[in-house]
Parts: sequence; structure tokens; C-alpha cells
Amino acid sequence: MSDVIPKVSVVIPAYNNAAYLAEAIESVLAQTYPDLELIIADHSSADLSAEIAAGYAGDSRVRLLEPTPAGGGAARNWNRVSEAARGTYLKLLCGDDILEPEALSRQVAALDANPSAVIAAARRRLIDAHGAVFLGGRGLNGLRDLVPGEDAIRATVRAGTNLFGEPGSVLFRRSVLAETGWWDATNPYLIDQATYVRVLHHGDLWASADVLASFRLTGSQWSARLIGQQAGQAIAFHHRERAANPGRISAADVALGDLNARKTAVMRRASYLVLGSKRLSR
Repeated sequence: MSDVIPKVSVVIPAYNNAAYLAEAIESVLAQTYPDLELIIADHSSADLSAEIAAGYAGDSRVRLLEPTPAGGGAARNWNRVSEAARGTYLKLLCGDDILEPEALSRQVAALDANPSAVIAAARRRLIDAHGAVFLGGRGLNGLRDLVPGEDAIRATVRAGTNLFGEPGSVLFRRSVLAETGWWDATNPYLIDQATYVRVLHHGDLWASADVLASFRLTGSQWSARLIGQQAGQAIAFHHRERAANPGRISAADVALGDLNARKTAVMRRASYLVLGSKRLSR
């Protein structure tokens, strides 16, 4: 491991991503921002994810951790790779998602220019299992530029969904993520959104209209059972935030968020049906 500490750490907690992992890794190594390290840990996958990651061991920017023992949910591997990061800024990229080449350079510039911002978030496109764009330019719902953290939190509660996107869309100040206890798996299906909110209690959001990542949708992510559980956990999360911050999150905010969470569940079920028909037509 080099003694030179990079400014940015990108971490990939791989898990059964063999079909897509190389594309995810290549998207990191193709970044126009040069001062980075890439840390990968496989979570005892049943496929060839570990072997695919090992193929990049010769790149000086890549650090491979020993496989993470099975169990512990996503938080176990997400925390492990994040805690291993050394950079000032940290981005977690799931092993089936993709970064745009300018993602790091634009988000680093935003955090450098805005010391009060603890998170930089961008919009993303949704792609299917084959890489075709399913929905483009998603996220942030009109939030732009420097947004006070508490306003961003209230906005995501009222929306009833994760306005900030999956981790590939977000760049953290690593020190604040560490200070707040790493990834929040209290509600496992909201591990990303709940963590963003916990971090945003300590600073502001930089919100960009740029589309800087692609999030891959697969059928297993969108089953009716999982969608129902996610909606239930979103509602529990809204009430938890209200209880912890009654002066900032109102009962009306929570009621609207709960309604929108139920609406989002209906829309996701419809999306799942479309994705299913796409798979069958190929």
C-alpha cells in the first residue's frame, strides 16, 4: 500500500456482482480525477465476484481486502470497505452500478468550494440488467446548489423516498461519515438514505443537476415483497426522524411522506412489471 494518501476513496462492497463488477471497476479507473484509491471487498459471494476483482490487483490504485465473512447484511461489508478508506472524500459504489467519467472531478470541486457541505449529490439514470436506460435524469426533485442540511432532510421525508440517490450518486466527507457511526442499518432497506440524513444533521448538501451515475435495476430488487417492506421501513424512518427532531419535522411532513411512500410502492410495482416484461422479450 502506498504511503501517499489519496484525496478520494472509492469503495466497492461486492456481493454476487460477477455479471457487472468489471464494468463498475472500469468506470472508477476511467475517472478524469486522478487522485484516488479504489478499495474492493467481496462479501463471500457465491459467484466469481472475488476472482473478477482479483484481476485488477496489478493496478496501483486498487486495494483488495480479504473476503468479508458471510452474514451481517449489507452494513457489514459497506462499513468494512468504508473504514478502510483513507481519502478526505469517500464514495461507495455498488458492484453493479456505474460512474460517469467526470463524477469525481465535479463532486470533489463542489465539496472543495463549499466547506459547509458534507455531501455532494447528483442525479442518476436508471438502467436495466442489460445496461439499457430505463429512466434518465432521476433524483433531487429540484434541490440545487447549496441546500441547508435540515432543509434537505425535511424534503426527503416529505417526498417519502430517497431524494439523494444510491451511494454511487453521492460523495461524502469521510470524517463526518465516521463521526456519525458509518452506515445506518436500523432500517436495512434505507441504509443509504438513513445514513445521508444522519450525516446531513452535521452540514449542508450540494445538489447538482448533472447525471453522474447509473443505478442498475434487476428483478430481484423489485419483488412485491421487498417493495412492501421498503415502504414500511420508510414510514418507520419518517416517524423516527420526527421523534428525534420534532422542531424541524412536523406531523404534516410525516403524514405527507407516509402517503408518498405508499404511492412510490405502487409505482415501483408497476416498474417491476415493466422490467419483467423486458426480460421476457429479450
